[in-house]
Amino acid sequence: MSAEKPGKAKEMFRRFAVDGEADGCKLYGNGHINETFLITADNGKKYILQKINGYVFRNVDGVMKNIYAVTSHIAGRLQPHQQALSLVKTRGGKIYETDEDGCAWRMYDFVSGGVCLERTENAGDFMSAGTAFGQFQKLLSDFPAETLAESIPRFHDTPMRYQQLREAIEKDAFGRVSGAAAEIEGYLSREDGAGELIQQRRDGVLPVRVTHNDTKLNNVMLDKITREPLCVLDLDTVMPGLVADDFGDAIRYGASTAAEDEQDLSKVHFSLEFFEAFAKGFMSECADSLTQAEIKSLVSGARLMTLECGARFLADYLAGDVYFKVDYPEHNLVRCRTQLKLVMEMEDNRDKMQEIVEKYRK
Repeated sequence: MSAEKPGKAKEMFRRFAVDGEADGCKLYGNGHINETFLITADNGKKYILQKINGYVFRNVDGVMKNIYAVTSHIAGRLQPHQQALSLVKTRGGKIYETDEDGCAWRMYDFVSGGVCLERTENAGDFMSAGTAFGQFQKLLSDFPAETLAESIPRFHDTPMRYQQLREAIEKDAFGRVSGAAAEIEGYLSREDGAGELIQQRRDGVLPVRVTHNDTKLNNVMLDKITREPLCVLDLDTVMPGLVADDFGDAIRYGASTAAEDEQDLSKVHFSLEFFEAFAKGFMSECADSLTQAEIKSLVSGARLMTLECGARFLADYLAGDVYFKVDYPEHNLVRCRTQLKLVMEMEDNRDKMQEIVEKYRK
């Protein structure tokens, strides 16, 4: 994605209902999907202006209506110490603006005093992340999830991801199958049961909730000083889903002792300490609003989200790295190995994980 010039961002800034002119404008953050600018107005107030990636999000109108509905709902239920993203409307009263090239732009009030972490530095920070996502779930527990659009259809459909993996194996378009035999066997041997949560959703055992669907640590803003959670960020993938998906993806990313693309597997382990920290924070906020079946599904969610992500990495490697950005030819293969290592250790610790979840239910 080619970076927009600050001049274009300043031009779009004028289309939103704010006082003053853009005094400062710079690219902000390290996201790979949308283009994000930090705008400082001449009155000192700050804003986040984003150009939405229309290739990834084909239904921009649906995405923006989701965000507006969810943030409005949350704003009406916040306690004095809590914060939430707040959209700034355009001068015409719309929730986003479209430029002459057909690209969509949106703006938020800047949340000050916070920090976003790329990696889990300690159990306390990860517990704060769990608290933030638990609050998010609790605040939206009475929101009619079925009214939301699907930002990315079938995003957490694990059986479909396995189908894509099998198609990539069959085509072997880049001749990589023979060199990934061990990884392929590791994933295909776990295909049975991959649709466990999807089936429970279809059967009505697990209720459909408003889910974030990108619950990485860096999508939570923490107070710079106290490390208390301020708010949840990046709501592009908010849509109907399962609580276990959000819980599971957070664990997949944050309860690992190493980076997602660590080449030395001896450094990659599933941390029960970090799992417990997140579970404690999460359950302390939303256990009362979850059903017994949902609480029981959380551990399965951790394993299945890790398995699903690893299968996606492997399928992308076999297909020639068409989706995930890579820095070297085996990058996606390395990623799928770390995920498989985590899955194996989660399987070994399943009973302990379940005991931890039950420990913190109210």
